[in-house]
Amino acid sequence: MSNAQGSDRVPDTHSKALKINLDNRRYGTFAEIGAGQEVVRWFFRVGGAAGTIAKSMSAYDMEVSDAIYGKAERYVCRPRLQRMLDYEYDLNLSRLLETRGSSTAFFAFADTVSARNYKGTNECHGWMGVKFQSHPRDQFSQIIIHVRMLDSENALQQEALGIVGVNLLFGAFFLFHAPEQLIESLLDGLTTQRIEIDMIEFSGIEFRLVDNRLMGMKLVQIGLSGVTMFAPDGAVLQPSEALHKKNVLVERGSFRPVCHANTDMLRCARMSFDRDLGPEAGPTIELMELTMRDLREEGGEVDRADFLARADMLAACGKTVIISDYFEYYRLAGYLFSYTKKNIAITMGASSLADLLDEKYYTTLPGGILESLGRLFKNDLRLYIYPFVEPGTNEMVTVETLKVAPRLQKLYGYLVDSGYVRQLEGANRDYLQIFSRDALRKIKEGDPTWESMVPLEVATLIKERRLLGYRPSRV
Repeated sequence: MSNAQGSDRVPDTHSKALKINLDNRRYGTFAEIGAGQEVVRWFFRVGGAAGTIAKSMSAYDMEVSDAIYGKAERYVCRPRLQRMLDYEYDLNLSRLLETRGSSTAFFAFADTVSARNYKGTNECHGWMGVKFQSHPRDQFSQIIIHVRMLDSENALQQEALGIVGVNLLFGAFFLFHAPEQLIESLLDGLTTQRIEIDMIEFSGIEFRLVDNRLMGMKLVQIGLSGVTMFAPDGAVLQPSEALHKKNVLVERGSFRPVCHANTDMLRCARMSFDRDLGPEAGPTIELMELTMRDLREEGGEVDRADFLARADMLAACGKTVIISDYFEYYRLAGYLFSYTKKNIAITMGASSLADLLDEKYYTTLPGGILESLGRLFKNDLRLYIYPFVEPGTNEMVTVETLKVAPRLQKLYGYLVDSGYVRQLEGANRDYLQIFSRDALRKIKEGDPTWESMVPLEVATLIKERRLLGYRPSRV
């Protein structure tokens, strides 16, 4: 990976901090709460900090913090970070713009973090961001990330936090023109065993053309996170906040395109889920999941236009999207259960259930399929199964009629009898023979019957934006 200095050698943390200090244009504030002043310490350590740091502070006491930034229900959260960034950035402008605004690009760096406590019982994570000018008197740009510190010792977590903070500032100042390279640079001097970054958002003048969905996918693609999420409007979601205290219902698919069967499956599953949980279960979030395996082409790269087409179609249906690197369902379940103690369900077609019960996918596990199913169902997760009709035979395949390998029949019967695997009722029979692959083929062949296979809003989007190889027919 190349760097801003034009060589193949990645600059270390010391070199990055020193380069920032020696840049006479950069001047701003550091506000850090929760794990010490680990980021600004680098700039004091390398020398030349007087040319960079207008102020460094750490308002540990809650009352002191509230007096500066206003009261907050939680102190390690995105709204708190944004308040810190806005306050410190605006204060720099109000105090210094008149005297040095023509030659200075101001910035405010902030983080609010919960590092490992004495007993080791807390969630080790934090929010970090920088609000900055690329050039003097420029409009602001901003980058926000959510980090998880994975080291087992407090001192190591603080060290990792300091490094990723310097990387973020260096990227903002010298790599803002190349946001994907900036993302890759966040791990300089670290490994994915020490730091996870599960959310990044670019905003402001320098990033006005950046699609944050692509940036979130980049995090998963390079291993900085196992999951990224975004809302129907494209806004990036931080998984632990989006899933907190919610029941979760997931449908995995290719969604290329989104078909009637996809939306009908989720409708039926939601009805069953709500009925099974009862009126006191609390809110439920529905997720449409794409896996990186499904998005990658043969060479391992991702077709961005194809990804955005799928994301836009799901957005047109009002769906929240999750991209994961968890091909195995038990890994996805484990991830989701790490963020919510509520109920989780996955809905899938009967053909996908057959794949789930195929032992060839579990040869790398010491316990094989038994281990995978044990992990999947250990927290009372349930599967809602959508039927399908076999092409040519008109035979409906359900939980009851699914063909299972003889050696797995008793295990399968146990899962069904115990309520882990449940048949969905109320499916629209007209949709049971609709498959995304057939709709895609018809779109590319110019067969207009594809329109009857997808929701109206999806058809409209495909035609307006000419997605998935669509070309209007010539009259």
